[in-house]
This record gives sequence, C-alpha cells and structure tokens, in this order.
Amino acid sequence: MKFKVHWLIDGLVEIDAKNAENAEKIIKDKIELFVKNNAIFFEEVGAKAVQGQAYLPGKDE
Repeated sequence: MKFKVHWLIDGLVEIDAKNAENAEKIIKDKIELFVKNNAIFFEEVGAKAVQGQAYLPGKDE
C-alpha cells in the first residue's frame, strides 16, 4: 500500500542582528544553502516550502 505522509519541521533560534529583516535573511541564507547541498533528499521527501518570521522576544512569547 502507498501512504501519504505530511510532515512539518518547526524550529526556533536566537540570532544577533541589526533588525528583523536581517535576522530572517541570516536564517534564510543558511536554510537555502542547506537545501541546495541536500537537494536529492528534499526531492525524495517532497519538501515544498520553508517559512519563518523574526520577532523580538517578550512577554507574549
């Protein structure tokens, strides 16, 4: 039998950066390099998207 498997990867990292846009770019560049260097794996597991957003930590975290 063939099954479909839906998977998610959730992560959180603290980055020293000038602003939120720069923090997002630092991680985006790291992830894009990782994906590029592991393209066959990502094709095999059907990865479609990576998404993230920077914010300042605080009481609502």
